[in-house]
Amino acid sequence: MIKKEAAHIRKQFKMDHDLLNLYDILNVYIMKETNEIYHCERQPFAMLDREKQELYMGNFRKLLTGELDQKLFELKFLEEAEEPSQVMLHQGLVTGDPEEWQDLMLMLVDKMLVDTKYEKDTVITFVRGQYSRPTKGRNDEAEETGKDEVFAHPFILCSVNSTEQQRKTLLFDYVEREFKYNVMVDPIIKLSTPEQGFFYPSVTDNYSDVNRVLYCTGSANNPNPHFIEQVLNAERSVTAYEERTIFEDIVKEVVGEQLDITTLAQVYEEVHQVMETNEDEEEPPKLDYKDVERVLMASGVEHVTSEKVERAFETIIDDRNYELKASSVMPKFTSKSIKIDTKVATISISPQDLKYVKQVNYQGKRCIMIEIDEDVVIEGFTLSTETL
Repeated sequence: MIKKEAAHIRKQFKMDHDLLNLYDILNVYIMKETNEIYHCERQPFAMLDREKQELYMGNFRKLLTGELDQKLFELKFLEEAEEPSQVMLHQGLVTGDPEEWQDLMLMLVDKMLVDTKYEKDTVITFVRGQYSRPTKGRNDEAEETGKDEVFAHPFILCSVNSTEQQRKTLLFDYVEREFKYNVMVDPIIKLSTPEQGFFYPSVTDNYSDVNRVLYCTGSANNPNPHFIEQVLNAERSVTAYEERTIFEDIVKEVVGEQLDITTLAQVYEEVHQVMETNEDEEEPPKLDYKDVERVLMASGVEHVTSEKVERAFETIIDDRNYELKASSVMPKFTSKSIKIDTKVATISISPQDLKYVKQVNYQGKRCIMIEIDEDVVIEGFTLSTETL
């Protein structure tokens, strides 16, 4: 799966979309005290009030929002697993019987309750449906819409949402002209902040991949290993943050702990060039030990050899053939921003502008110096220029 495919799936979940059909929705309420199913309810999605449909659509879009390897993870199912979830999901995907689909989804819920203690009442929502993707885009200049031929993608989506108690409020009764204490005991389902879930099957090159599942987490770079391994029976994926740390450790192993700012800027610029050069490829660009060697050499790092980089891969991750995703290697937040943290301030700067940043000694103190070509304005005031 690539970024464009994940974005396309997310965009399907909107009201009155002519390429999306949602058939059935199943809600399962879990009580935190007993960790058991308190209530479950299945009904055709079309039978829901429009207001409810809009709330669920927003929840599904939110679940599928995020960067790959940070909040969205394409996972491969484990081949050896007892009662494999892949089999349950595939049966649920192909069955036309809503009752059978519900029974299969409840079997997945049972797996979610094993060795798990929910801190709050939780609602697990399943929806099954199908979206279609045209083989070609709409041609506005022709009479045909370009949607005559489509790829149909049946799917199952699961969202896990916690609940919260409503806040105590004070109301004014216009009729009786008095203030009243309002007590609401019904919990609110936090549809705006799904905690985790999945979309099955994953999609690769516009084809459904029944051997993979798209896992979604509500907290970036913090997938739930128990859910991945025990519920989905899938292989745990390395997060973008973990891969960035691996890259940093490999570079340190090759060149040492210290690196001048110009060289560091060039390293990120070289990685960025790899991403731009391979932007239209089906698979995201990756860096093996030979690519890392080339990046370091092109950045002006001295005494870099294939043997050093290969040995660093084996030392850090025990796999000389490991490939790092180029997008994960780039600095946190975005590929265009590097975060410089100090006790005094936090500075965000683009990788190509790192060459204007220097760490210097001034009057016995370490300082960050940033070269600029215009006056600095703070809260409307222009700072005076001092000569050091």
